[in-house]
Amino acid sequence: MNADTHLHQIGQQAGIVEVVAFTSGNRRVGLAVLNQPFQRVELAQVLVPHAPPSPRLLKEAAMLVRARRAVLESGDWLSAADIAQLAGFSTRNPSAQPNKWKKQGLIFAIHHNGVDYFPGYGLDSHANFRPLKALSDIIKVFAGHKDGWGMAYWFLGVSSFLGGKRPQDLLASNPERVMAAAQDEIQEIAHGLGRVMPRPRRLPNCTSR
Repeated sequence: MNADTHLHQIGQQAGIVEVVAFTSGNRRVGLAVLNQPFQRVELAQVLVPHAPPSPRLLKEAAMLVRARRAVLESGDWLSAADIAQLAGFSTRNPSAQPNKWKKQGLIFAIHHNGVDYFPGYGLDSHANFRPLKALSDIIKVFAGHKDGWGMAYWFLGVSSFLGGKRPQDLLASNPERVMAAAQDEIQEIAHGLGRVMPRPRRLPNCTSR
């Protein structure tokens, strides 16, 4: 029995006058042609998408995917277990201390596939991998403006305010300049000029204020 015959048999059993077979993508689809016009309209409404996808939304989704990929592929992210190993914490509950730091606003994290990842550039390798003091100050500046991912985009982006360098590369060596760049970013956000993610055409060396 071929697919068309099978569709017609299903239609006859359901009391449908006619079943028209057509292809949608790689699937064989049956369209029931009913007796009453209003039934046809109702069926058409079920089969037709409610609305076409917005080109703007599709573009924004693509930008978000590229931005997140750039962050994840930068190699600057550590799990709680990684931090516990570096800092010599107990491995029985490795997330305890990093989560405490995050709750206290000493460090931020990005959440990906159910796991929190912390920025390695926010840890001081000369102080047994504790959070850099400057990081908590910058987190306070961005409070209410950027979440973990938003801060990750900003730290990764090349900043014209910093002479074409990335905030994450100067956080340990020149925290005052990074703080000034963060405050400048907030001023731009207040005037509607700030960005929630880097410009995709410049990833991973994207421009950020």
